[in-house]
Amino acid sequence: MTIDTQPPAAQEPDPRPAADAAAATARETERLLAMERATFEKLMFATLDEQRTTRRWRMFTRLAWLLFFVVLAWSLMHRGTASDKTLAHTAVIEIKGEIASGSDASAETVVAAMRSAFEDSGAQGIILLINSPGGSPVQAGIINDEIRRLRAKYKKPVYAVVEESAASAAYYIAAATDRIFVDKASIVGSIGVLMDGFGFTGLMEKLGVERRLMTAGENKGFLDPFSPQTEKHRVFAQAMLDQIHRQFIDAVKAGRGKRLKDSPELFTGLFWTGQQAVEMGLADQLGNLDYVAREVIKAEDVVDYTRRDNVAERLAKKFGAAIGEGAVKAMKGIPAIR
Repeated sequence: MTIDTQPPAAQEPDPRPAADAAAATARETERLLAMERATFEKLMFATLDEQRTTRRWRMFTRLAWLLFFVVLAWSLMHRGTASDKTLAHTAVIEIKGEIASGSDASAETVVAAMRSAFEDSGAQGIILLINSPGGSPVQAGIINDEIRRLRAKYKKPVYAVVEESAASAAYYIAAATDRIFVDKASIVGSIGVLMDGFGFTGLMEKLGVERRLMTAGENKGFLDPFSPQTEKHRVFAQAMLDQIHRQFIDAVKAGRGKRLKDSPELFTGLFWTGQQAVEMGLADQLGNLDYVAREVIKAEDVVDYTRRDNVAERLAKKFGAAIGEGAVKAMKGIPAIR
């Protein structure tokens, strides 16, 4: 019996598990790479979409600003061009609200509109559509003078049509027109001048407040509301008001002439209804805008020549001009003359 003393041959390991692990690793690596590619592609596409959106928005913004400036330029270039000069029409200019420098009814605004209307060969006549309680005699005087000058130069009729009121400085303007038309219930007249203010000297004494005003010039503190009014200052102010009142009366007489009825109350500052104004010669007859255009001027088509703020002017007033103007008015110490 033979005994084999040789050790058994070692068995070689099975290569299949290692191959399977390598294949799994490769597949996982490929899957991760695919995910990375997909994520990268998504990021790239998202970036491209964002860039396209940004470009589109930038283009839209630029086009919007371009359109804004085109409209702004058009409004600036065409401001005051009211009609086709070949067509016969009635020109209308509104005078509404307070007549004052810087207002919609300032002399600068109204005179510019009147010049455009008179220069337009298609305008057969001009109507001043008035609805104002009055205002500055200076602004009214400038408009009054310009109406008379333009009437003489262009030989065109000018009529005033009163809606709610034509009082004080508004009537100062109306008096320069050829004829004045009113509603029977309109308020007309108030041919007078006033200067108003307040005096706080008595209140200051009760409160124990001392006014310390230093001036260089004897009358520099004239009309100071915190100082007592002297007789000299009162007489001086009254003389100034009387002179402006006389200028007002002369302008009314020059415009209305013999149509004015003799009445002791005519120039006292009283005002009357439209019907009473016709009876007193302050107005010519009852009538409205359409009536005057159709029956008097004989040009039924109405074109508005009123100067109004364009886009730039509205923005300027909104963002600062109006605030500055209000501050200036608030700091003015001298009462206005109306």
